[in-house]
Amino acid sequence: MFSPEGRIRDEGSSGSVGEGDRREDILRHATGNSSERTPSSPLVSIGIPVYNGEQFIAQALDCFLAQTFSDFGIIICDNDSHDKTEQICLEYARRDPRIRYYRNESNIGVAGNCRRVLDLAAGKYFKYAAHDDLCAPQFLERCLEVLERHPDVILAYPKTKLLNELSGELIEYEEGMNLQSARPSERFMQLMQQMRLCNTIFGLVRTVELRKTGGYPAYLGGDIVLMAELSLRGKFYEIPEYLFYRRFHPSAASSIKDQRQLESYLEPSLAKQERIRRREWTHLVGHFRSTLRTPLPITERARLMLALLRILLWKRKELFKELWVMGQTD
Repeated sequence: MFSPEGRIRDEGSSGSVGEGDRREDILRHATGNSSERTPSSPLVSIGIPVYNGEQFIAQALDCFLAQTFSDFGIIICDNDSHDKTEQICLEYARRDPRIRYYRNESNIGVAGNCRRVLDLAAGKYFKYAAHDDLCAPQFLERCLEVLERHPDVILAYPKTKLLNELSGELIEYEEGMNLQSARPSERFMQLMQQMRLCNTIFGLVRTVELRKTGGYPAYLGGDIVLMAELSLRGKFYEIPEYLFYRRFHPSAASSIKDQRQLESYLEPSLAKQERIRRREWTHLVGHFRSTLRTPLPITERARLMLALLRILLWKRKELFKELWVMGQTD
């Protein structure tokens, strides 16, 4: 649970996947000969895109350095921060060779920075990490156990608690993304019906499969489109333990309400453009491209096309409104 000092203590659970010797066997198989591994070729790569994160980045790094599974590498991509982020990260990198720090010459936006940390990843498994969120010590171990035991699972994630930085309140959050159907179309529809905060993007995923997607999209809500495509490629597994703590605070992206500011945060070049905003059409086209890009049986592709038609009908008012606005500006 979360302590007042900003640390995560191991909660433990008798319901975790793998116990005792069985867990040790799984991790031994996963890591192989750890003495042959180097910081540049770990089993797990953790990508942290950050911009002006001096307030929380140290806590995030401390959480990973306290993990019960240690064969990981941390890739920090700094989006040209103007606070003490660079000094803090360089100090951590000096102390632990598993941490690598990169600084962008200019702010390429969170979408571009997310793509960059993935490009730099060398691990078999990959995790996106926000600089202001926290993980319990067993986060990586629990997720890795699942992925090593279940080849059909593409992404494993634990349950989430939402942390209000101002009040200190912790709220248990129900994700509902335990996507276990053998049919990609059913996993896709379950995700589309239940996805809200998109905490699954901070789970542990198979790197090779994540790279087969179009990457982190440079538009609002692109993380949902990315997760939807991953659901077509494999199952999602929810670990029934609260091991992830998502922090909400005034400077978090979730606190930005102005759409132009959100676009600037996502991709600075977007906010500079005087353009028509067509979020619903962008998402629909993104899902369509994901369906075409993913190798699927003909029957499943047909079911997905039908599902997209249902989404079109479900959101027809918003879609027609965007078309009307586009027509008015011609």
